[in-house]
Amino acid sequence: MESIDDIRERFIEMIGMVTQAEGMPRISGRIIGLLIFDGCAYSFGELASQLQVSRGSISTNARMLVERGVIERVARPGDRQDYYQICENPYDSILRGVSERALRAAGDIGRIAGALPPDQSQTRQRLDEYADFYRAVAEGVKIASQRATGRSDDPAA
Repeated sequence: MESIDDIRERFIEMIGMVTQAEGMPRISGRIIGLLIFDGCAYSFGELASQLQVSRGSISTNARMLVERGVIERVARPGDRQDYYQICENPYDSILRGVSERALRAAGDIGRIAGALPPDQSQTRQRLDEYADFYRAVAEGVKIASQRATGRSDDPAA
């Protein structure tokens, strides 16, 4: 039978790999995985020790995760160190970022399609379909975010 430490390590590494596949640094995912699994706040030094990486790497990645609304800085009374914990609902922030990137891609593709000369109608159609794909991704992510957070942007709902 697998020990809790082995399960914990497997989860942390898996989240690192998933995050890396999404285009973020692997260490960011490992920080997320550790904070979700353990459910407590850690200092820079504790994060570095737990994940066996440099404090500089922790600093860079923690700053990015704070900016993205995934983790937050917290203080402990009487302690001058900053601590980091997972935000109350980090999934909404993550999904919002995915949606924003998909909409940005759709817009960029649409602008390129719009710059094509009139004799490139088939190319324009392919690019427009590709932009529509990214808009559909953004809409699907919006629905996923609503489900994950238990809310709806529809005032009638």
